[in-house]
Amino acid sequence: MIRKFNTNNPAKTKILILGGGFAGSNVLREMQKQSERNDVEITLVSQDNFFLFTPMLPEVSSGMLHASDITTPIRSFCKTANFCHAKILSIDIENKHVSIIRIFDQKETVLEYDYLVLALGSKDNFFGNINIEEFAFTIKTLEDAIAIRNHIISVLECADQERDQILQEQLLRFVVVGGGFAGVEIATEIHHFLQDATKNYYKNIDSAKIRTIIVSAREGILPEVGEELGKFALDHVRKSGIEVITNTKAVDAGEDHVLLSDNTIIPCATLIWAGGVTVDPLISTLRCEHGQSGRLVVDQYMRLKDYPSIFALGDCANLVDSKTNIVYPTTAQIAIRQAKLVSENLIAEITGTMNSMKPFLYHNKGVMATIGKRTGVALLNGRKIYGFTAWLLWRSFYWTHLPTREKKIKVGFDWFLSLIFRADIMTVGFIKKKTLSRLETPIYSAIERGIDQSQNTSYL
Repeated sequence: MIRKFNTNNPAKTKILILGGGFAGSNVLREMQKQSERNDVEITLVSQDNFFLFTPMLPEVSSGMLHASDITTPIRSFCKTANFCHAKILSIDIENKHVSIIRIFDQKETVLEYDYLVLALGSKDNFFGNINIEEFAFTIKTLEDAIAIRNHIISVLECADQERDQILQEQLLRFVVVGGGFAGVEIATEIHHFLQDATKNYYKNIDSAKIRTIIVSAREGILPEVGEELGKFALDHVRKSGIEVITNTKAVDAGEDHVLLSDNTIIPCATLIWAGGVTVDPLISTLRCEHGQSGRLVVDQYMRLKDYPSIFALGDCANLVDSKTNIVYPTTAQIAIRQAKLVSENLIAEITGTMNSMKPFLYHNKGVMATIGKRTGVALLNGRKIYGFTAWLLWRSFYWTHLPTREKKIKVGFDWFLSLIFRADIMTVGFIKKKTLSRLETPIYSAIERGIDQSQNTSYL
């Protein structure tokens, strides 16, 4: 049964935000901060009931941080707004409604809106390679990070018991596809975890036999930081013991190997894909103008060109920088800035003061990446920084952008503890999950099942 949801007060302006990542959650927070109007009703829909601080996902994979350190309940942001923990089924931009299905009981609901904010983020792009999609881990979600951690520890447990040297070497081979930020940061993080764990716990594993391999389709790694810093990063990563294969792509995979574009087969038990992203299928199938990678073409105010009541931002938006004539990249920093602008322009639309709407202008102050233990690279306002200073800047910047004081304390405390104690090698284990295929009030359930209501039946 599909229910249509209408606000209790039809006179209220309904704002619907799809997505609870950096873009969506910051629009919500900014809207509540900037406007205390009683004639506006804000609803945010997300498949997760928490905001995930994705820059620190690799540290969850290595166990340096706990999952709760980088997750914040979305409801903690909802001072006056509504939240729907649901999966989005379809978006009807012509009739202004969105169909959703609740996570727990699979009940479908239709939400109406006056203004729509599209902030659904991106999905991993496997470029049509079904085998890689099946056999590779990814590093986009909290589940991904936990799965990688559990898998790596299980592999070490297995390798420690394996007496066949060839099989043990295969188990101790870890391949990461992607030479960008995500690939390099997850590769360096798990490599140092593997080194520390084997030295401290696994006496039958020679840490020198551990091979972490980065496969990059480009000449080097981290092209976003420029040639000089990219070369420094490449040299440092290789010196730390990580192998880097450049100008090569992963073209196929199985459960125990990966095939490269130069016909090299790497036997391995672990393959992590960080080779690219694409927009959510819900976005790519909308009947409106699309740009590169299926992103939605927006005007300078972050609105869809043919639908001024719909705003798109973050990974969903295709906006060209008027100064460089280049499409803005999909980064958390840009999503946060766009969220502030979208909230301001939304308020201007609602109040009828369209003349006060502002165009999106962004000066990229720089990019940063960690490339190993207490080492990083940073390009800030044209200044090249590397080593410990860049690593400290990375930590300081993202620590200050954690959404709550509680998370700042927890992350800072766990970072401090990692300096004192050895790596944790406990797996999370398997968790039983239950959902419902139907959830109805007792009277309807009884009627549908043909139960005689005249019988003495009681409900708790």
